[in-house]
Amino acid sequence: MNRSAQEAGGPLVVAIDQGTSSTKVACVDAAGRVVNEAGVAIGQQHPRPGWVEQDAVEILDSVRAAVRRASAGLEDRVVALGLSSQRESALVWDRATGRPVGPMLGWQDRRTSDAVAAVAAPQAERVRAITGLPLDPMFSAVKIAWLLDQVDPDRSRSRRGELAVGTVDSWLLFALTGEHRIETGNASRTQLLDIGTGAWSPELLDLFGIPEAVLPQVRASDEVSKPAADLHGLRFHAVLGDSHAALYGHGVRNPGEVKVTYGTGSSVMGLSNDGVVPAGLVGTIAWQVGGGAPQRAIEGNILSTGATMAWLSRLLGREVAELTALARTAPVEHGVVLVPAVAGLGAPYWDAGARAVLHGFDLGTDAAVLARAGVESIVHQVEDVLAAADAGAPIGVVRADGAPAGDDTLMQLQADTSRRDVVRPAASALSALGAAELAAVAAGLPFSRDPRASVFAPAGDPARTTASRAAWRHAVRLARTTQARDEGEQ
Repeated sequence: MNRSAQEAGGPLVVAIDQGTSSTKVACVDAAGRVVNEAGVAIGQQHPRPGWVEQDAVEILDSVRAAVRRASAGLEDRVVALGLSSQRESALVWDRATGRPVGPMLGWQDRRTSDAVAAVAAPQAERVRAITGLPLDPMFSAVKIAWLLDQVDPDRSRSRRGELAVGTVDSWLLFALTGEHRIETGNASRTQLLDIGTGAWSPELLDLFGIPEAVLPQVRASDEVSKPAADLHGLRFHAVLGDSHAALYGHGVRNPGEVKVTYGTGSSVMGLSNDGVVPAGLVGTIAWQVGGGAPQRAIEGNILSTGATMAWLSRLLGREVAELTALARTAPVEHGVVLVPAVAGLGAPYWDAGARAVLHGFDLGTDAAVLARAGVESIVHQVEDVLAAADAGAPIGVVRADGAPAGDDTLMQLQADTSRRDVVRPAASALSALGAAELAAVAAGLPFSRDPRASVFAPAGDPARTTASRAAWRHAVRLARTTQARDEGEQ
């Protein structure tokens, strides 16, 4: 720490939270307070149904711009960088020029569904045994294989090391520091990492047709990087996947506690010491810190939560905030169920063939009821995962974060449906704060968390909750049988 940093009010960590729809940056002090922040929106492209692409250069530029704005006038106080990033998205770039070769495939992209379906059942079981993950288009391996097929079908350039692949954290670290590396937790989401050894699996590299020469080196979450010339010459002291960073930011360090990050999709995650994964959930690595072994975790990934409300917003011509307010005006017993399986269903079903279903509507169904059904779809999907996790170890408290968690109605409905307390920290942006905390620890700086929180205790009529859950399960069955029925009619 330099003298000017001490005199100006103490050191700061710049936490970069690179997400699906924006890059947000927060300058965080030793008390865990956000001193200044900035955000830059980023776009998505949908060239075909089910295809989701992003511009990797746009993402890189958004990081540079957001860091510059958030740290303006505070440069002398900043001593470390922390990064939280979207996870399974993947891209290929030219190692010599540093330029992407094609688009980045977003984690929501489903173009590889046929390739996934073509993998034989014994191989799929083997993939899960090695990686903890079910075969699904969400994960990076099939994305990387598809991208390489477009630019290097015979893999000659890949084997010569001319091409490089990676997730968002790999891309940003390469572009900003010149290092081709990937953080352990992010690596565990590629479906190429043996989570038992923490190394790339030769068996899976062969299965997916990915030469090891294109892959980044796996590194601990708190391994310090080389200087980032474009970011004041600072070093990254922490890198985490966004959901992992949120778990760290909640202060979860032991099994038995879970957090729910509400976002475009949602993630339910908790720590695991024994490596046992309840049915319907996945095994993953939360982080690797302090020179220790990787910390195992369980997770349930939900594909469409905030994205559902964004879709309703476009459909009904109203802002999302307006829709959530409108949902409060709908009758509680409205009879409409929305299953937003627009890209299949994630945990605990992992059914890529499921189709979206709107059930129970009639000519009297209005925008308020549709908005309410959208909010309830978020709650029910989260509860499906919590119920699956509860089968492994009883869950008493649910810790919530993410922008949608700021809605008191959503939080109360989650508590009522789950019959568990939902705790929402006073501090928002838990992914950024988790990255900031780990960066501070790695840099030898003090750090404390804001202990304030709102607690939403279960209320309402349990019988109504039981009926609502039954209606939801019926609609999910319809969503999962639609594809089979359609194929039978062809």
